[in-house]
Amino acid sequence: MPKPFLSFRWRDLIAPVEPCARAMALGFACLVLAAIVASGVIDKPAHAQQQAVPLLAQSLPPVKQMALTEKQIQGMIAASKDVRAIIDNAHEGIDKLTAKTVSLLDAAARKNGLASYQEYEDVSNNVGLVFGGYDEVTRKYVGKTALIKLRIARVQADKKMSAEGKKEALEGLSDDLQLPLPLVENRNNIALVLKFADRLSAVMDGD
Repeated sequence: MPKPFLSFRWRDLIAPVEPCARAMALGFACLVLAAIVASGVIDKPAHAQQQAVPLLAQSLPPVKQMALTEKQIQGMIAASKDVRAIIDNAHEGIDKLTAKTVSLLDAAARKNGLASYQEYEDVSNNVGLVFGGYDEVTRKYVGKTALIKLRIARVQADKKMSAEGKKEALEGLSDDLQLPLPLVENRNNIALVLKFADRLSAVMDGD
């Protein structure tokens, strides 16, 4: 079954380019993954996948944007290990969680200061929106479009990458540009998320 967002990286599916690029590696990636699996895009030929990407972007579920607090981010980070373990051990898919699994997830969230697993998801999704435009090379938020363009320039300038690897990476980045993230409505979230960038990156890597 699809892994939970904290063990899934958007770049693994769309644009596997640079080791430091973890755009959309949090909650929003889970929503995207579910939409991609449901659409059958993965099973299509490469040219058909490229044609399907813009349509897929229109079908992605909306993100409930909210103003984050330090307590919420700290709670999400603290709960992530338990959440990952619960979902990894569940027999159902991430998009079809049973009441029993949700009950366990709610307990994990409450143990770490969050009201419920739903709040955990909402916080993760909003963190993911910020990380979608976070450049770990410069450690600045630049926005997703600017970030992808930076990655394209880095790939083009990489003298160690093979021609085939470069071609594949650039194609992936081109596809990624067609999946725009919603704008971060609560701009104060950016500084708050970047304050915890190192800890969030560790969570994404499963540490």
